[in-house]
Amino acid sequence: MKQQLILHIPHSSSQIPDYTGFLFSSEALQEEILKLTDWYTDELFVNKQDEAIIAPFSRVFCDVERFTDDSLEPMALYGMGVLYEKTDAGNPMRQVSAALRKEVVEKYYMVHHQRLTEAVEKELARRGGALLIDCHSFPDIPLKRDLHQSTPRPDFNLGTDPFHTSPELASFAERFFVERGFTVEINRPYAGTLVPMRWYNKNNRVQSLMLEVNRRLYLKTGTNEKSSNFKQVQRLVQEFLEVMRQTQ
Repeated sequence: MKQQLILHIPHSSSQIPDYTGFLFSSEALQEEILKLTDWYTDELFVNKQDEAIIAPFSRVFCDVERFTDDSLEPMALYGMGVLYEKTDAGNPMRQVSAALRKEVVEKYYMVHHQRLTEAVEKELARRGGALLIDCHSFPDIPLKRDLHQSTPRPDFNLGTDPFHTSPELASFAERFFVERGFTVEINRPYAGTLVPMRWYNKNNRVQSLMLEVNRRLYLKTGTNEKSSNFKQVQRLVQEFLEVMRQTQ
């Protein structure tokens, strides 16, 4: 039975559905949104074969890749937990009350994760296993809050989980890009990959791999405008996904 990938695309949107708590105007937020959005990852990754779960709101509003429990979330120390309270530069951006946090988590975060859980559940029932690709892009120059500040950055970053990413899967993915002349690093500058909590550290039939594309490959420097290489990178990503469908 042919594998269908589950494409998790958490950071492609630039929409702020509710400005409650934000300390400055939507115009002033655009700089932060420009910096933090994984521009066009929906276009790079989405296809007719796989199921895509796309967050329809900006990570600046609610980051569905963060733990809701701040004690488990390293970026909460920087004011960038599930609801961002500070900018990348560390300046106050949003006042988050307990009531606002509860509302956003329940109305946006949990709804998104329920969709993702249902997609994985359906694939497990269909063929006994599931492969989730966590789809991202990243800036060539480190953000101020990035835990890894070293440069130069690779063309592609693969994020793995010790329980949910088999060594064979990680090696297979790394070899795909290396053989095509690209630089690749594993868990640098970003580490890990998302797994729905229902199966996290419980069922390794749920496999997950994060793919991060360096934005220099497909955007004009310092902008969110597509470069002339966009279609080429899109074809490469789709070729990678086709190879991933054949891994299990």
